[in-house]
Amino acid sequence: MIKRRRILGGVLIGSGFFLAVIIGIALGLALSATKNIQNLEQLQENKPALPTRILDSQGRLITQFFSDEKREIVSINEFPKSLIQALLTREDQYFYDHHGFRIMYMLGAAWDILTGRSFRGGSTLTQQLAGYIYADRTEISIKRKLVELWWAIQLERALTKNEILERYLNLMYFGHNTYGVEAASQFYFKHSVRQNTLAESVILVIQLANPGRYSPINHPNRAKKLQREILDQMVELGYTTQEEADLSFQEYWRNYDFTRSNIASAWLEREDRAPYFSEYVRQRLEEQLFGAMDLYKEGLVVHTTLNLDYQEIADQVMGKRISWINRLHQKQSDLRITYTEDYFLPIVDLLSLTFNIEDIRFTGSKQRAQARDIYLDELNPVVDMISMIFGMEDLKFASRVGYVREAKKSKETQVEGALVSIDSRKGYILAMVGGRRFESTNQFNRAAQAKVQPGSAFKPLYYSAAISSRKFTPATMIMDKPVVFWNDDNTPYIPLNYRGEWKGPVLLRYALSHSMNIPSLKVLDGIGFDAAITRASRMLNITDPADIARIFPRKYPLGLGVITVSPLQMARAFAVFPNQGRAVEPIAIRYVEDRNGRLILEQEKELRSKQMRAKESQAIMSPQVAYIMVNILQSTVSSGTLRYAEYTVDSFDRPIAGKTGTTQNWSDAWTVGFTPQITTAIWFGFDEGGHSLGINLSGAVSAAPAWAEYMKKVHQELSVVDFIKPESGLIEVDVCAKSGMLPTSYCTDGIIKEIFLSGTEPRDFCELHKYEFEQRESFKENLKSAILFDTTTNFTLPEMNIPILDELESIGDTSEKGPGESGNPLLD
Repeated sequence: MIKRRRILGGVLIGSGFFLAVIIGIALGLALSATKNIQNLEQLQENKPALPTRILDSQGRLITQFFSDEKREIVSINEFPKSLIQALLTREDQYFYDHHGFRIMYMLGAAWDILTGRSFRGGSTLTQQLAGYIYADRTEISIKRKLVELWWAIQLERALTKNEILERYLNLMYFGHNTYGVEAASQFYFKHSVRQNTLAESVILVIQLANPGRYSPINHPNRAKKLQREILDQMVELGYTTQEEADLSFQEYWRNYDFTRSNIASAWLEREDRAPYFSEYVRQRLEEQLFGAMDLYKEGLVVHTTLNLDYQEIADQVMGKRISWINRLHQKQSDLRITYTEDYFLPIVDLLSLTFNIEDIRFTGSKQRAQARDIYLDELNPVVDMISMIFGMEDLKFASRVGYVREAKKSKETQVEGALVSIDSRKGYILAMVGGRRFESTNQFNRAAQAKVQPGSAFKPLYYSAAISSRKFTPATMIMDKPVVFWNDDNTPYIPLNYRGEWKGPVLLRYALSHSMNIPSLKVLDGIGFDAAITRASRMLNITDPADIARIFPRKYPLGLGVITVSPLQMARAFAVFPNQGRAVEPIAIRYVEDRNGRLILEQEKELRSKQMRAKESQAIMSPQVAYIMVNILQSTVSSGTLRYAEYTVDSFDRPIAGKTGTTQNWSDAWTVGFTPQITTAIWFGFDEGGHSLGINLSGAVSAAPAWAEYMKKVHQELSVVDFIKPESGLIEVDVCAKSGMLPTSYCTDGIIKEIFLSGTEPRDFCELHKYEFEQRESFKENLKSAILFDTTTNFTLPEMNIPILDELESIGDTSEKGPGESGNPLLD
């Protein structure tokens, strides 16, 4: 037995000696190699993964892009002393005394590896840093230890002790997807490492060895025990007093949040103050960088156009409005379900009585909610079969179409909304809301990606072409009466006005500001499809001929907005008006810097250069036409479909203009409008077709108040600015408020001041009121003759209007026009 022990002891001593020789040789080689180190550049060039930071226009953080490593570099001068002291206490008490390694630690670690014992570590802070950067930390072998040793020596020769500490604390993993103490502190304590307390510093340090085991989120009791031990060691080493340690420890756990989820991570808790916008920026960056740089690791700094103050207002306004619309929509859906319940339940009861089927009788003590569930789950197949056997199609309709469909629609359908706000001149995207909320199942950005019909909000685009044509002015009188429009394929199109009312003769200004359909389609017919499509496509920046042919149908419904566009496109189009007719290109990224502050992308500078080179092509319409359109659209706010929106915010107290829009069956609701500084488009609707907001939720009712509230709030700190009026090319003339012609003494409906392109102002005097006057006088004379001047009878004279000769006007079908009929019915 003694002999065996001697043999075993000799083997161990020999192994130890051999191990020491091997380590000594490796150490000698490492030391000699450092004299002519060839890999110092690799050492200096090591770049830790850093997240890309997205900043708003004022330099405030919107969010960060990172994959598996969230990190932020902090100077050692900003670390609290308690952090350095806790680190040295826990990981390397002799850090400032050694040259990167301690031979006894190395021997102990090597012995553990050879004997298969639990691996005690044995690495200095310098070796840990070297291993993190240059070695595979998952490998447990002498080879890895030698690699760590080699690079630890290089680090000690290339860097100061404080530089090593700074790199260490900025690089190492601290659990829950956090790398570096700043990211870790932000995650664990919700503040910068600069504000760390003594107890918080210790919590961070104990994560280094095993963050899974000592996470204060997953294992608070285990973390608490080790934290206490380290604090006591720090007291022994003289870094702090017992009183300070106890007070910090108690304060930490007194305020600790034990409710945090154990799946919490830096990624899941990543703050994003404008998620739809930041995703829009990410996509633009991917396009611009062409994969040359990793957005999640290169530490880029992206300076954007967003204004976080405006974004916060947009989020509040849209969140509140979407909730309100959804509640109203649900209420309307419930009414439809109630109607079908009232219809099918009595039929089911009748069946139960007629055929003595007690199981399907719903009346009596059973509640409707119970009946609804039973019907959907159990009885619908039975009722459906009975309806087929006995030919009761009404019952089948009520059960399957009327009830089941409405219940399913009500459950699955949610109203969505989008807002995009841009600088009316520069095109800066100032705020963007792409839906109800940004989450894993709802990341579709409706502000930029949705393709929905704009309805009447589309009308100003081709109205501007009508003003440019000089065939139309704001005072052009157009007859509003029933009409049939004939498309090129000889199919008829008979539109109606919103309330089914006919106004007779109206002026173009009134027709647009009150969103009248018949006069608008007559304007479209008057300028032709080519002029309308050319103007609209340029304003919307749709340039590909194939896209133009696909998006813009050459049929009369085009005039009512039967195309598909995004809110961002509509904002871009409307911004042309306050920008004096020049194109406005929305921009989200101003410039991008790398981690060292070097410019790598100057998107705004490139855009402005491009615009200067193509200055002439930027002019979509003349400044004079743009100003007239602004002037007309101001009437929409003062007296048209947006007047209710102004009422909801008291008043705008500044020049403002816009247009509402509602699509067929109230599927989409819009408001797009602008001031000289800001243009904003708002849309509410559904992701899928076939749904209706309801007859009470037009653009003027649903979207306009949200638009008004947002515009009112974002302008509170802005100065009042007037729309720019061209110094020449315009003329203002007094005209008859009803005919749009020069007024006469017969004009009893009032006289208004109207604006015209020079040369398009009216030259003829109003004949409408003179005609009415003569008709009335003639009627009185004839009436007097007919009753032989019987003065005892009171008569009320009818109001006279220009007679509507045809009950249904026909436009576009030239083959059926008779001799002498006008080829241009717009000036009826």
